[in-house]
Amino acid sequence: MAPSPQNPYTAAGVDTAAGDLAVELMKSAVRRTHGPEVLGGVGGFAGLYDASALLGFTKPLLATSTDGVGTKVAIAQAIDKHDTIGQDLVGMVVDDIVVVGAKPLFMTDYIACGKVVPERIADIVRGIATGCELTGTALVGGETAEHPGLLGVNDYDVAGAATGVVEADAVLGAERVRPGDVVLALASSGLHSNGYSLVRHIVSRAGITYASDAPEFGRTWGEELLEPTRLYTLPLLRLLEAVPEGIHSLSHVTGGGIAANLARVLPVGTWVEVDRSTWSPAPVFRVLADLGGLELESTEGTWNLGIGFLAVVAAERADASIAALQAEGIDTWQVGVVREGALPEDGADGFGHFEQGAKGVDGGAVRLVGSYAHTA
Repeated sequence: MAPSPQNPYTAAGVDTAAGDLAVELMKSAVRRTHGPEVLGGVGGFAGLYDASALLGFTKPLLATSTDGVGTKVAIAQAIDKHDTIGQDLVGMVVDDIVVVGAKPLFMTDYIACGKVVPERIADIVRGIATGCELTGTALVGGETAEHPGLLGVNDYDVAGAATGVVEADAVLGAERVRPGDVVLALASSGLHSNGYSLVRHIVSRAGITYASDAPEFGRTWGEELLEPTRLYTLPLLRLLEAVPEGIHSLSHVTGGGIAANLARVLPVGTWVEVDRSTWSPAPVFRVLADLGGLELESTEGTWNLGIGFLAVVAAERADASIAALQAEGIDTWQVGVVREGALPEDGADGFGHFEQGAKGVDGGAVRLVGSYAHTA
């Protein structure tokens, strides 16, 4: 009896059986994100979500966002640790939706890889599912694509998209902001998922491997640099309920840094000076800057430097907002006040210029002033 011919797709480097096994390994984690609104389970051509809850809205607006994790995946690949990169993806995608005050509904993911290793793919998706659970988001579908010859055997990239909903008259944004509003900073968990090309450049130039012990952090370099992105969605949604009418705009501090992202959610004609002396950037920022021979101020357009989110709130609701977020376990403090009128002169230190609008948004103006605080 002649042997069965080999599947030509397998011979070309695509293992469909490995993809099926990966789906089986991730199924239970994905199902945990499903409420009664999700129909059809895992594995369909399209995810189904019951939108009848939107009938209770007067004028529901859908909010959507898409993003990836960037070159942080290279560190996960280098130390073969893939169970947290999915939370980073959720942070980059879902936490953009809450900026307008929207509640996330569902998310889909996409993983491109050189070779499907079922356990690796399952780890990535379990991380995405964990992030979805922590943000109240249903993971309704996804795709894993094997690209032999285009990506190396151990290479992969991840991306995702999410959809949320907000009542039209509850949308947050620059139009709600008034002079005298207070700007609150919400602490980050570390680097989050931005600026890793600079991180990897510094580490490489210093001759450090990601498996190397880092006494400054009490763990390896790879473990420190893979610290998952903090997720802000549910704490911020609860804040919006606890402090109604007090929250005017929110800003997710991602690519571009603190000043540029805050400027996007301020109205034209207003400005804010963010006081560096109100916080001390975490050791990871200081150690990396020192290794790279950089001033911390020169990295402000690249790293979040300890602030993952910013909230612009009515001055009389600032204390209540801080207390609510502190109760959620998020260190929160005041960094500035919204002003209007002529801009103060630029500082003489070279780091005192204003960022005015960003990413196509003609917004307000922001600059960082003073010197960072130091902790013992």
